[in-house]
Amino acid sequence: MGQEISLSHFNESDFVHFHQKLEQETLLLERLIAQKTCSRRDPVAGFELEAWLIDKNMRPSPINSHYLATLNDPLTSAELAKFNIEFNCNPIPLTANVFSELHKQFQSIWDKAWRHAENLDHKVIMIGILPTLKQEDLHLGNMSDMHRYRALNEQVLQSRGEPIHVDICGAEHLKIDHHDVMLEAATTSFQTHIQLPLQIAHHFYNASIIASAPMVALGANAPFLFGKELWHESRIPLFEQAVAAGGFGGAAHGPLKRVSFGSDYARNSIIECFQENLLHFPVLLPVEQDSAVESFAHLRLHNGTIWRWNRPLIGFDEDGTPHIRVEHRSLAAGPTMIDMIANSAFYYGLTQNICHELIAGKLPLPFAQAKDNFYQAARFGLNGNAIWFDGARHNLQHLLQSELLPRAVSGLQSLGVYSQEIDHYLDVIRQRIDNKQNGSCWQSRYVREHGRDFTGITRTYLNNQYLGNPVSEWSSCE
Repeated sequence: MGQEISLSHFNESDFVHFHQKLEQETLLLERLIAQKTCSRRDPVAGFELEAWLIDKNMRPSPINSHYLATLNDPLTSAELAKFNIEFNCNPIPLTANVFSELHKQFQSIWDKAWRHAENLDHKVIMIGILPTLKQEDLHLGNMSDMHRYRALNEQVLQSRGEPIHVDICGAEHLKIDHHDVMLEAATTSFQTHIQLPLQIAHHFYNASIIASAPMVALGANAPFLFGKELWHESRIPLFEQAVAAGGFGGAAHGPLKRVSFGSDYARNSIIECFQENLLHFPVLLPVEQDSAVESFAHLRLHNGTIWRWNRPLIGFDEDGTPHIRVEHRSLAAGPTMIDMIANSAFYYGLTQNICHELIAGKLPLPFAQAKDNFYQAARFGLNGNAIWFDGARHNLQHLLQSELLPRAVSGLQSLGVYSQEIDHYLDVIRQRIDNKQNGSCWQSRYVREHGRDFTGITRTYLNNQYLGNPVSEWSSCE
């Protein structure tokens, strides 16, 4: 949920001043994009991973402050809950042996984190929703000690004027109320980033929207929440409902939500997303930044409080030139490092291939259909169906096998990724599709065979994760 801020309480003048700055920066970005003065650098890839700290009983352990202080690694940071942490990597040009290099880098960070947790008699685990998590774990006493999180909690609840309502109907039905934003801490993800040359940024963003349905089906890893089996990727409805605040005025209960699939494609330019942020979403964190308008500090802070599943970001090249990135947020954390790197390879390849098609012609899928595909995929995973470019309904497992894997190969080839990289990582995806076993399928099968022993499932999952074999090869035996 982004950068730290200096305050947690605000007055009306804070909101007025911040909004004025936000308007100035949005207008400047619009001008720079129109003048084509943003970065035209070739694609660059990077990741973020959210993970859990757990104790020897497989329960969430709120020790991230001590853990991070003693780990002392600049690529790690706190998350919303004291039992969550975030890992980052150094971005690498998206070509040649990019995936093995990112794999090596991320594995090194993870191994260090694992050893450090062991030294503290704890474990780190990457999984979409921790099966042993209980609703009573998600209270303000377990919120990380950062102004940003306290302020977000206050502003979200103030904008709603009522508690958080969660109502998820899947294999079973979960209906609860909660009195703070800590429910969001139940959802941990593996987020891919890609820096893009300006001329293709909005096409790639649109392609990412289209690719989201197969991605969420392929990487589903969150079937259980508070002891109930819900969607294959229950993070999706949970996060949307956990920070359920809308736009200005009467839009608070309307279609524009702060966590959402978005409202439309970017029809002509990526600036449309930032204009929508300005026009339709009230400021949540009005901390005035002591910075030049060219740093886009207010725009970036505001954008960080609007969580589209595909989110455009503003950053800067080494020489200070602003650049556009797209953050893809639908993938759950885990099950293993190789699964996540393979997911990223498939995402970059498939989205690049679709992007080429969008550049060459019109959008082949209505936005409303891409959105429906996404929620169907999140609910039913590899068992789901999607309407594809031919207008026909396809089983997602079959669509992935017959069309989307070849598209991903073609997309990676066009980026100049080495053939051995493509074969190695997409073979992981191919085997997962053929075996019809992602993290969600494995968890559900374990429960069918062993009962609702959520401590047992977490321990077995953790052992498999430590061994490092792709989830497609996991047995449910303890």
